[in-house]
Amino acid sequence: MEEKYEYKTRVHIQEVISAKMGNKYVREEPMIRGPKFLVRLRSHTVYENTPVKLFCTVEGFPMPVIKWYKDGVILDISSGRYLVQAKGGIHSLEIPRCSTDDTAQYTVVASNIHGQASSQASIIVKRFKEEEESCPYAWLPFNAAMLPKIHYTKINITFLEKFGPVFSSEGGSATLSATMIVEPNLANLQPEAQWYRDDTRLFDSKWVKIETGRGFSTLTIPNLYKDDEGLYTLRMVTKGGTAEHSAFVSVADGPPPVPKAPGAPMDIKIHDANRDYVIVSWKPPNTTTEGPILGYFVDKCEVGTENWTQCNDHPIKICKYPVSGLFESHSYYFRVRAVNSHGISKPSRMSDPIAALDPTEFERLHAKKLGGKLDVVSYHDEVEGGFLIKVNTDLCVLLNTKSMIQYVYNNLWVCVCFCVAEGKPPGAPSGISVSEIDRTYVVLSWKAPAYFSSAPMWYYIEKCLAESGAWQRVNTQVPIRSPRYAVFDLAEGKQYKFRVLSANIYGTSEPSEPTGLIETLQLKGVPSAPGQVISTRETDTSVLIQWAPPKEPNNLIGYYIDQCVQGSKDWTSANHKPHKSPKFVVSGLTTGETYMFRVQAINEIGLSDESQESTPLTVKAALTTPSAPYDIALLNCDGHSMVLNWKKPLHSGGAKIKEYYVDKRRSGTTMWREVHIPPLTERLYKVEGLTEGAVYQFQVYAANLAGLGPASKHSADFTCEAWNMPEPGPAYDLTFCEVRDDSLVVEWQKPVYTGSGPITGYHVEYAKTGTSDWTTANEKVVSHRFLKVTGLKEGTSYVLRVRAVNAAGVGMASMASDPMTAKAVAGSQEVSCVVDEKSGDIVLSFDSCQMNVGSQFVWKKDYKEITDFSKGVVIKTEGSNSKMIFKNPDKEDFGTYSVSVTNTEGVSSSYTISAEELQKMLALSYDIRHPIIPLKSELAYKILERGRMRFWLQAEEISPKVTYKFFANNKELSGADPNKMGHDVSTGIIEFIMDHFTVENEGTFTFQITDGGGKAQSSLVLIGDAFKTALAEADFQRREYIRVKEGPHFSEFLSLQIGDDCSVTLVCKVANLKKESVFHWYREDTEIIPDVKPDLGSGVCKLPIKLFSLKTAGIYKATISDDRGKDMSQIDISGKVFDDAINKISQLAGASAAELVISCTATGIQLQCHMKYYTSEMNITWYHGETKLSHSDKIVIGGTPAMATMEVIEPVEKDKGKYSIVIIDPENSHKRTLDLSGDVYEKAYAEFQKLKAEAYAEKNRGKVIGGLPDVVTIMEKKTLSLTCTVCGDPKPQVSWLKNGAEVEPDDQYVVSIDQGKFASLTIKGVSMEDSGRYTMIVQNKFGGESVDIVVSVYRHGEKMPEAKPTLTPKTIIPPKLPIELPQPKTQPAPSPAPSATSPTPPKAAPGRGVKSPTPTRRK
Repeated sequence: MEEKYEYKTRVHIQEVISAKMGNKYVREEPMIRGPKFLVRLRSHTVYENTPVKLFCTVEGFPMPVIKWYKDGVILDISSGRYLVQAKGGIHSLEIPRCSTDDTAQYTVVASNIHGQASSQASIIVKRFKEEEESCPYAWLPFNAAMLPKIHYTKINITFLEKFGPVFSSEGGSATLSATMIVEPNLANLQPEAQWYRDDTRLFDSKWVKIETGRGFSTLTIPNLYKDDEGLYTLRMVTKGGTAEHSAFVSVADGPPPVPKAPGAPMDIKIHDANRDYVIVSWKPPNTTTEGPILGYFVDKCEVGTENWTQCNDHPIKICKYPVSGLFESHSYYFRVRAVNSHGISKPSRMSDPIAALDPTEFERLHAKKLGGKLDVVSYHDEVEGGFLIKVNTDLCVLLNTKSMIQYVYNNLWVCVCFCVAEGKPPGAPSGISVSEIDRTYVVLSWKAPAYFSSAPMWYYIEKCLAESGAWQRVNTQVPIRSPRYAVFDLAEGKQYKFRVLSANIYGTSEPSEPTGLIETLQLKGVPSAPGQVISTRETDTSVLIQWAPPKEPNNLIGYYIDQCVQGSKDWTSANHKPHKSPKFVVSGLTTGETYMFRVQAINEIGLSDESQESTPLTVKAALTTPSAPYDIALLNCDGHSMVLNWKKPLHSGGAKIKEYYVDKRRSGTTMWREVHIPPLTERLYKVEGLTEGAVYQFQVYAANLAGLGPASKHSADFTCEAWNMPEPGPAYDLTFCEVRDDSLVVEWQKPVYTGSGPITGYHVEYAKTGTSDWTTANEKVVSHRFLKVTGLKEGTSYVLRVRAVNAAGVGMASMASDPMTAKAVAGSQEVSCVVDEKSGDIVLSFDSCQMNVGSQFVWKKDYKEITDFSKGVVIKTEGSNSKMIFKNPDKEDFGTYSVSVTNTEGVSSSYTISAEELQKMLALSYDIRHPIIPLKSELAYKILERGRMRFWLQAEEISPKVTYKFFANNKELSGADPNKMGHDVSTGIIEFIMDHFTVENEGTFTFQITDGGGKAQSSLVLIGDAFKTALAEADFQRREYIRVKEGPHFSEFLSLQIGDDCSVTLVCKVANLKKESVFHWYREDTEIIPDVKPDLGSGVCKLPIKLFSLKTAGIYKATISDDRGKDMSQIDISGKVFDDAINKISQLAGASAAELVISCTATGIQLQCHMKYYTSEMNITWYHGETKLSHSDKIVIGGTPAMATMEVIEPVEKDKGKYSIVIIDPENSHKRTLDLSGDVYEKAYAEFQKLKAEAYAEKNRGKVIGGLPDVVTIMEKKTLSLTCTVCGDPKPQVSWLKNGAEVEPDDQYVVSIDQGKFASLTIKGVSMEDSGRYTMIVQNKFGGESVDIVVSVYRHGEKMPEAKPTLTPKTIIPPKLPIELPQPKTQPAPSPAPSATSPTPPKAAPGRGVKSPTPTRRK
């Protein structure tokens, strides 16, 4: 009886909890679910030593944990007898080799935080001999299953159309759709379609729409966020297994609110929701091209409103934030925005709504028995304040404090009365513990004291820093009523203690027992960079990336992968949502392109450094060997050889088949022999050296880059007997295209053996597959090698063959083709032919219903592939559409045009253009290409204020997309400031306003208009008296404007002047100035401060342009202004203006060019041409004989402002000859020549060798490179060490002199050189006699140098003398002559030049002989 009451009590409490839980989460989809079995376990009866596998499918959130039991005892998976697998929600238990001990009842239990569920099944293991065995199920004989045997239909699922990878961005949409064939397709046994994203089951919701029917399933994401990125899998579940297909959906960042702002955060999660706070976490975005993230803002919005408010005043740097100050029982949404130096990102997808409620309030519910059938369900702290009375489920009454209630139940009056006990403070809480620790907060929970008062109870929390020992009460904005609370605003890495006090209106309890020391976390930083990144081929558009996890993960969240095309620095994100696994398939790559990859690790703080870049990898499909060729056919035999043909493999292995190998053997033998070396590239081969009358068999192998495939099935027996029949041999290579429900087109190759005469035509025969009832498709022979076979039956499979015909009759039939079903490819389209309404081109267009990896469109005319595009035929392909465009159609373009799509199920179509239809299309094309826009008025002019000239015309009608150009004397003028150009759609007026109308503008003015396909042109001629009249009026208006305005202005605008010395100067004139007038120069809107101020007194202003070249080109402006106004003039030194200036400079410089002279260098022989000015933009060409020279490593072309140079680097014999320089201007060319041969070359070469040797000697001679002082002053009896660093190749020899005499090493004078580079002279116990001038000499075979040091010794007690010696500079020792240069081993020595007379090397100074060898350091 008591147990029954306890059960009823639990039921009543559960009902109250269920009523309240409806308000806890305001959700639009069931995101939190207990475990539920979608497919339960099924019992099996098997024989021993055979395998058995149990399947089940379970769902729930969070994902349930699965445990397996055998007869109530948990299975020992580690024993190896059982194999357990889990993928998504599908779980299996396999026993690979059953024994009778495996007969048992098996149970699978699925559990998560919301509950558990179980499923059971029995396995009966029978022996082959039907013996009675003793087992827990011995009440059943072995020939009877424990449970009735389930007979079900095996359902096979074949995907027809599969969804591929999707690449989109935030705000877009995506639809994944698949169609399939279900066999058998039974209405009551339809498979279940399950959609997953990264192994997470998806259900129909506001984020995802799922539609499933018979033979199809579609998933639509109407509004994409980066949260939606991942691997999507469609799993079709049946009782016999599953069929699935997966593809990756990539969601890139949408357009940012401001340029270079970061992407939006993602994966918003709500943790530890309580009465007045929640903890929000998220994942950071990738920042491949944007700046680093500075922090995040968290926003909240109350459910039912649209008012988002920011929760934090300053950006937070980690991806977790506690939001406090919520209102109890109110529900909220949350979102996050990222911040960098450029701005704030778009907000993330908002979180699911969450309610601010006490998570422990349901634990405080309890039931109390009043007697009979009356129960009271209440909170622990409300027992004396009121009761919720339940009488079963028929009556529920709430009684308040000091109240009485009467009610009738089963005709009985019940009266209940309550009273209130006197108040007292509550007891102390207990069991305080920490459930979560972070950097700045901890979450505390405790056990409430026993409490029976009606007065409300609340809690106080106190904290104590371990270092201080002082308790401080935590300041909370609202009373704490829940025995769980998050304490915020703690210091990082500090140790705290906490305790809790309970309180009511009558007082405060004693504090609870304090916690132990609790240390808050410290910010560890971002993860270390991931390890080595390895990329391997996957498909022809994807690559598998793998990497080593970071050595310091620091709470790793996942990884971001970046990709870059080799040779560029444009890194892009491969994923936009953190990926958890250290491997990732990068999809959507360009086939044949070479990529590099790198990886960044990520945690709640941010992104790590990038890993090292992977080795570049070219995107190609992983290769396999091809399948076997088949259908070997005999095409000809002459008694000593046979011509064979075979069909290519059905599967190429992902690479082009490069080679074929043919083997032969005598019929009846087993030994195969290869008949050809090297391998074949074509499928037609003549086997030589056969024995007449012998019977042979053949087999063929195919090979690609991956290797050699399997051998074909051997051919039929072929007898080597010469063919002499008059009829032709068989055709071969039958192929099909344009397969429809009742027709198809067949193509073939002409026979190798033609018989006694030329082939005049062909017959095509067809028969149903499996029969020999052949029907001739064409009674009349066709001369071409293709035919459209009609009259076929839809869905019927046919084979075809071809017979060639000549004058002798009908020849042998070809080998039958592969079977072909007369069934159009689903969604097949036909080729359309139109004349483009805008361009007038004739366009053949085809939309393919299938496109696979590597698919290409092949266009043919009369079934011969089009390869000649010289006549204006253009093929354009975009996605699944291909167009063949006739840019220049003519009357010869009629015929049958066909298109086929490779790597598909035979998608193809054709269109026949007759001569009559072509003639009509040509006429229509001409009309479209020559439209005319009607004009209301032709081009006219009007003179405006300031002498500006307005040119205008008016069209009948123009659209907003109209374009136009204005020309003056065939030169296009820009509408940029100070000119203006525009149009008015409403009136059709188009105008050009010329700011400066001058004498140079005399001539013809033209407007060219283009609007859609229409064009118009109108011209105005202003010459002679008409121009003079217009110019006079413009000048008058300009002067009048200036007079009225009384301001400074340009009387002559900017112009470019070239001086006789090739100097370039900008010149202008200003007028109407006063003392305060200011003149400025500008280049590209940057002010120029000239060396000489403008001469405003004369009114002429000049700006020299130094070193005139492209670097000095640009837009130059001049302004004159004062308080009366401002005027501006500008000139664009580019284009024709720049070219004219260069041409003028070339003319002056060319005329001044001196004869070529030779100037040798250490690297070669240099020819120089002095001239007034040189710049690389001049039209200058160097020649060697008649050969034009260009800049290279061998020939260095350049110059200085005073001359042009050309240097031959390391000249050799072939570099002799005549050299010339040609300076070209628009009027003349100037040529200077020098003959670099004979004595001239020999002298130049000798000088070059000398300079080269001297440069080499200077580089490698002995040198002192630092360490020695100029003057040394030292007290006697001290030790003096003179040390310096020397260098040279070979290592130099070092000697020391004192006052010109060589220093002999002894116990006092120690001379040493260490490692050939550190030389020193040590004088022990110096005396007055050691004063003097010391000289260090460093020398090798390439020369050296000497350095003087003055040493001054003074006695102890004397004042240190101030020595001011007259030091000689460093003396250079010349090299030994002749200088020997090392010769490269791989290059022959150059032709010897006559040795130049070298001066006698200077003698060393007395006493400065080089000491050899250098004394070794004394130990």
